[in-house]
Amino acid sequence: MTARDDSSFDTATRIAAGDDGTNYDNVAVALHWLTALLVIVQFVTAITWDYFSHETSETMQSVHISLGVLLTAVIVARIVWRWLPGHQVSSLEVGWVRIASKGVHYLLYALLVAQAALGFGFRWAQGHSVEFFGLFGIPGPYDVLDKATRHTLHGLHEKIGWAIVIIAAGHALAALYHYYVVKDRVLQRMLPLAR
Repeated sequence: MTARDDSSFDTATRIAAGDDGTNYDNVAVALHWLTALLVIVQFVTAITWDYFSHETSETMQSVHISLGVLLTAVIVARIVWRWLPGHQVSSLEVGWVRIASKGVHYLLYALLVAQAALGFGFRWAQGHSVEFFGLFGIPGPYDVLDKATRHTLHGLHEKIGWAIVIIAAGHALAALYHYYVVKDRVLQRMLPLAR
């Protein structure tokens, strides 16, 4: 591909995504909010299923696994979309705030990827495929692992889940700080109706 072809591709994908170069495009916004929604649902489901009957708890765990597959697909789509030329939006922050902002974004991406890998790994370590709403299953590359390994995978999956929620809450608070105190467009660039 030539530089001109790259530029045409960038322009075409920006137009198709409804992006003018100053805001996040519609695809990036949709993937962001879908990620947030799935993370919240996954977290709430995981911390509450022990309070329900065995049957309901098993259903919630099955939904958790299926939504984990969906969240994994959304994370992959977000990363690919962000890496496509022409989909990077300049930060409004400067100096150390810009560095911190980028650091938090990359940390959240890394934790989401690790969380997905641990979820798949834990399920496979139990000797089960990773099912998606009964439509298909993703078989594991290994057989059942020992109890200590399963316990470690589960513990890491739990801890990273908490870390994601805590860091994402800080991320949301920072966006609100930008909106109410700094009075810049950081939050509006990611809100579907305020752009």
